[in-house]
Amino acid sequence: MTYLEKAQIMDQAQVHRAITRIAHEIVERNKGTDNLVLVGVQRRGVSVARLLRDAIKSFEGQEVPLGTLDITFYRDDLSTLGPVPKVGRTDLSFDVSDKIVVLVDDVLYTGRTVRAALDELMDFGRARAIQLAVLIDRGHRELPIRPDFVGKNVPTSKREVIKVMVKEFDDREAVVVGEMQGEADA
Repeated sequence: MTYLEKAQIMDQAQVHRAITRIAHEIVERNKGTDNLVLVGVQRRGVSVARLLRDAIKSFEGQEVPLGTLDITFYRDDLSTLGPVPKVGRTDLSFDVSDKIVVLVDDVLYTGRTVRAALDELMDFGRARAIQLAVLIDRGHRELPIRPDFVGKNVPTSKREVIKVMVKEFDDREAVVVGEMQGEADA
């Protein structure tokens, strides 16, 4: 199967405006940055979390702690990933107990990734609160999960794919929509 890009729905400036707005909403809802931590879901959720951390630092003057979660072993479809799944790094160099954790991902779709992230996060302690921030909410939820902070709602068909492009993996910042093309489409 191959990916065919159809359209860019956010350029770099739009991504940064959305990040800035989400960062302000996070700080406003939590009345500052005390006891606030950001936790990005590997891979691109970590990049979005870094952008949020940098935005918060730019207007609050304080760097919010940032952690990363790799949810591979918490997925409900682990058996479908093959005999040697690609595993990233979980790095929580702080105690989440009694913290306000903002879980960050790039795209919210079925909710299964967030469920896995919540399961893993709970293994690290009992947070005071867990909030969810996503750059894109594309709908099609299979679980009762709703984000607290959203950069953009993008209605999609199930056949479409939303990709958040980040500098560290894609050499650009943008959000694009496309479709998976397979043999059945030929």
